[in-house]
Amino acid sequence: MDKVKLLQARRKEVLAASKNIRNTVSELVDPDSFVEVSGFSFSKNDTYEAKEAGEGVVAGFATIDGYPIYVVAQNFETRSGGIGKENCAKILRCLELAEKNSSPVIYILNSHGVQIDEGISVLDSLGSILAKSAKLHGVVPQFAIVKGDLYGQSALLAANSDFTFFMKESVLVTDSPLVISAKSGKNLPKEEVGGAKALNNTNLVSFECNDVKEIRANIFKILDVLPDYGGLIVENGSDLNQPSLALNKEYNGDDLIVSVFDKDSFVETNKNTAPETRCILGRIGGISAAAIVFDSIDGVSLNALNISKINSFVEFAAYYNLPFITFVNTLGIKSDLETNNSPVLKNIFKLMESYDLLENAKISVIYKKAIGLGYTLFASKSMGYDYNFAFADAKISLFDSLAGAEIELSEEKDIEKSKLAARYSEETADPMNSAKNGAIDNIIEPQFVKQYLVASLQMLIK
Repeated sequence: MDKVKLLQARRKEVLAASKNIRNTVSELVDPDSFVEVSGFSFSKNDTYEAKEAGEGVVAGFATIDGYPIYVVAQNFETRSGGIGKENCAKILRCLELAEKNSSPVIYILNSHGVQIDEGISVLDSLGSILAKSAKLHGVVPQFAIVKGDLYGQSALLAANSDFTFFMKESVLVTDSPLVISAKSGKNLPKEEVGGAKALNNTNLVSFECNDVKEIRANIFKILDVLPDYGGLIVENGSDLNQPSLALNKEYNGDDLIVSVFDKDSFVETNKNTAPETRCILGRIGGISAAAIVFDSIDGVSLNALNISKINSFVEFAAYYNLPFITFVNTLGIKSDLETNNSPVLKNIFKLMESYDLLENAKISVIYKKAIGLGYTLFASKSMGYDYNFAFADAKISLFDSLAGAEIELSEEKDIEKSKLAARYSEETADPMNSAKNGAIDNIIEPQFVKQYLVASLQMLIK
């Protein structure tokens, strides 16, 4: 028997069973860099075909712009991406190699659930890869790409990933969307059950992308910012002394982000969950940083969802030793029944616990408001901030202007509320009052914020 011809025939069979998913992998990674593991895994299955090539999973290692990564790609063309014992073993092998070599993992997920004929044994196999993925959390970056439908327990791999990418056709649900829709007394298309827009309260949709090329670009930007991969400090030609004159006038969150972060160095993640709290990864004067920007005209009130989003981001920054910056325009807890009857207080203490994990520089910039708990959590020295400064026109106080005025100056009955508010703002909420007792390290002109941040980072980074 001609072994070479037999190998070629077997290889042709494997490739034919996974053509489309291999094309996706090829789009994602550097040309000719993908090396497969367990490439000739076959099994028999009485419910589906007598024999299936490749186990419904393509797995291996490759590079993205030179960064080594591991790839696990579910092949929907084989048993609808059904999870089985053999393909779990294949995935587990890849995760073990990623752990051994300290390399990021990318999951390309497309599955309608488990292979039902394998019975409960498949649940143990699935549990083994979920447990390994959980063990890798915070050890190596994990990225998930939802390619088409993702139903059932496979969705937990997306939930455990640091970043999850959705495209137009992506649908992620814990059960069949038909079942979920029916049990909710509705008749909804699957996109309205588990599409990116429908999952706006889950903090699961890190990015909405048009194609694999855009996903690849975002993965590269994230890896390039992480100190263990792209380096903590790089020379990228950023002008460290150029002021942002527009910031001394009227500006919004976008203006602040563009002024502070080096051009083409940053990405924003999880935009459609709690969009008033913006999570940015990028470089400032060539220095890696993770930043929260509270973006609202009147200040951001805290609730269970935005605190949970911030906590996840703080954990990521801590795991990968990123300097952490808050751009504060923050009030206290939102005053309504829904927020009061939520895990907001529990989430706040979870956030405080996560703060303790941050070992690199921790800086606060009060660029608009720091009111009450908004100051305590995101600007105070008691929360471990190494350095904090405020814009000249920022407001720092126990209460917002009108509420504070009514409480603290209530004895002056004859003064109108509007006048009380103005007086409170000028006399009490002026950042100079906080700077007098050392609660604020510096007060600056907004146009110089990048220079102060670069100088602070250079002194404080580890």
